[in-house]
Formats: sequence, structure tokens, C-alpha cells
Amino acid sequence: MRTLRHSDDPILGEWDPENVEQWDDGGARIARRNLIWSVAAEHVGFSVWSLWSVMVLFMPTGVYGLSTGDKFLIGATATLVGALLRFPYTMATTRFGGRNWTVFSAFVLLIPVSATIWILANPGMPLWVYLVCAALTGLGGGNFASSMTNINAFYPQRLKGWALGLNAGGGNLGVPAVQLIGLLAVAWIGGAAPYWVCAVYLVLLTAAGIGAALKMDNLTISGVDLSAMKRAVANRNTWIIAALYIGTFGSFIGYSFAFGQVLAGYFRDHGDAPGQAALHAAQIAFIGPLLGSISRVYGGKLADRVGGSRVTLWVFVGMTAAATVLIVGDGSLAFYVTGFICLFVLSGMGNGSVYKMIPSVFDAAAQSKRFATTEQRADYSRALTGAVIGIAGAVGGLGGVGINLVLRQSYLTSGAATSAFVVFAVFYVLAAVTTWAVYLRVPRSAVESPGADAGSPVAGSAKVSERLG
Repeated sequence: MRTLRHSDDPILGEWDPENVEQWDDGGARIARRNLIWSVAAEHVGFSVWSLWSVMVLFMPTGVYGLSTGDKFLIGATATLVGALLRFPYTMATTRFGGRNWTVFSAFVLLIPVSATIWILANPGMPLWVYLVCAALTGLGGGNFASSMTNINAFYPQRLKGWALGLNAGGGNLGVPAVQLIGLLAVAWIGGAAPYWVCAVYLVLLTAAGIGAALKMDNLTISGVDLSAMKRAVANRNTWIIAALYIGTFGSFIGYSFAFGQVLAGYFRDHGDAPGQAALHAAQIAFIGPLLGSISRVYGGKLADRVGGSRVTLWVFVGMTAAATVLIVGDGSLAFYVTGFICLFVLSGMGNGSVYKMIPSVFDAAAQSKRFATTEQRADYSRALTGAVIGIAGAVGGLGGVGINLVLRQSYLTSGAATSAFVVFAVFYVLAAVTTWAVYLRVPRSAVESPGADAGSPVAGSAKVSERLG
């Protein structure tokens, strides 16, 4: 058992967010303080993870020797490592404590940020050097899983959609933030040394790490361990939800890395010089991730009201329509921007709604198992929810890898992105059908839990309980 930073705090010593009296008598304040600094650290982590999506825009082929395909590969490498690290990061807060791990995960990112400055200040490196450095920035992608698992333990079921949506949305804002800071840096100092934007993050990482050390707490309640991960892996809901998250978060992070390059290619094809094309692309690219990050919060909040599965279904219907706009509008900047902005907003909402589904599904599963005490039921739900948050986050991140690789292949094959958009549209249709078939098409006699997702029935139907548990 870990030692609490505030070992004499009776609330932290006996933490139970479902206890309304404890929550009203200081628990909400403690949870909010941890949420604020969790968002701060995760935000900077996302920025570092996305750092190369900005850097490649200002790396002329004649100077750095990297083709468009190489740049997509760099983005895919950072995305891949960030996704895979979410598996171990999920269990890190249970093993080391939420406060302790947040401090470590912030300070360790000083390494790839410093390396990026040095590598880009010395152009002409072989491709593998850029790939290694991009892989190290993937450490920032792992922060999402540990942050979400930690905040999940701090908040009651009735507020998880909002809390997880705010935590993730604040983290996702790190993507447009680094793109905007990169744009401002180029506008201020010119395109000759845009990597000095990294210096900003050396300061922000230090501030986030110190703030987490001073303001966050460790919890001693049960969390995600290998046992919980094994139970989650064996539950089919884990993989269904993870597949849905590929369509939402995978789209968000994949498009965040690729949008700027797609726009830069468009501007080059229409007569802009490489430097001018990159600047024009940067002026637009940050808008999509910005709106997608903000919409995530509202997606979670809406899911609290009407059900995560219902919101998720309509998100995928909308994303199919947006991908269709990109297919039919190939060659038009207005269609490109409109289609991508819609995809960003909808994928952000879907991120929030899918993550609302996770605690709802496993809370319903816990109720169906008829544990002897409410504490046992809460421990089961919390552990499974935390494990699935990490697994879904990792698998969803791999969707971002897929998007960059599919776009890369599309450009190599045809010189355009149209065939990639067809692939994405087909996936969104399949995701919509899956959401409806598994979480909305339920027996009419099924009884729904008062606090559960509107699409997640509980033990009122033995058939449905079997599915959930």
C-alpha cells in the first residue's frame, strides 16, 4: 500500500466518491484540484506527442531530405508508440500513485523535447534518427491512459462522463495548442528555426511537473492491476468499445497529424512555394483539433444526459457524411476544410460519448454479478473501467497510425487522398452498425440502471447481463 501525501486526511484515507456526504464535505474540492493538474499535465503531454506534426511542415525536402511519405511515417511512428505505451501507463497510477506518476511522466518528456531541438538544428540526419526522436515523443501519448484512469477513480458514476470528457478534452487541446504556438513562432522568428517552439515546452513541462508534485494526491483504493487487465481482455465489450474508439479517437489523432500535411500538399499543387504552402496550411490546421478537443467535453456531457451509445451512433452517422463530403469534393479547398472540420468536431464528441459508455457498461456488469457488498461492486466496476479505458485508449491510438499509413499509401498510389477517405467512410458505417446492434438493439423488457448509460441494460434480462459481464 502506498503512503498518501496527506496521510492525515480522512477523506483521502477512506476515499469513496459515491458517498454523497463525503463528496459534499470536501471530496468534490479534492477531486477538482486533482482534475485541474491532471488536465495540465496531460495537455502538455499531448502537445509533445503532436510536436512532429508541426515540425514536419517546416522541414523543406531540400534541407532535410525527407519526402511526403517520410513525413507521414514520422507521424505514424509517434502515434504508434504513444498508443502502445497506454497499456503499461494504465496500470502505472495503481502501482506508483496518481501524483507520483504524473510528476514522472511530465519530467521524462524533457528528453525528447530537448532532442528535437538538437536534431532539427542539425539537418541532414538519416531518417532513422527522426523516427527515434518521434518515437520518444510518443511518451506523451501514454499520459492519456494514466491520467484518465486516475481521474476515473476520483469521480462518482453520475459525473464520470463530464469529468472524463473534461480531462480528455483538456488534454486533446494540447494538439491545436502546439500547432498554434508553432504558427506564432514561425510568424515571429520566421521559418528558419521553428523548432524553438520546443523551448516553450521545456518551461511548460517543468511547470506541470512541479504543480502536480505540490497539488495532486495519491489514492490507496484498489485500481487497475494485472488481474483487472486480464478480466478486461477476456470481456468482449472491451474489444467492441476499443473498435468504436478507433473510429473516434483514432480519427481525431490521425487527422491531427495528417491535416496539416494534406493542406500543405493542396497549396503546393496550386502554385505555392513549399515555405508558403506550409505557412498557409499551419494557419488552418490548428482549427480542426481545437474544435474537436472542445467538442469532446460536450460529447461527454450530452452522453451523461441521453446515453453514450445513442450519441456514439449519431456521431458515426455524421462522420460517414463528412467523409463523403471529402470524397465528392476532391480538389476543392472549401470541401476539404468543411469535411475535415466536421470530422474533428464529431470525432471529439464521439471520444466523450464512447468513454461515457465504459463506466456505464461495467457498472451494469457489476450490478448483474450480485456482489455481497457495495464496496466489492464498486471495486469491480472501478478496476474494469480503468483497465478498459487504457486498452481502448491504446487501440484507439493505433487507429491514428492506420489513418496516417492509409493516407501515405493513397498518396503513393494516386497522388491524392480520395481513396483513403473511401476506406474511412466504410469504417464509420461499420462502426455505426456495431453500436446500434450491440448497445441499442436490446430486448424491450430489459430494465435500465438509473445511473447507467441509456444504451446499457443491466440484470433485468439474463441475455443482456451475460453480454455485459
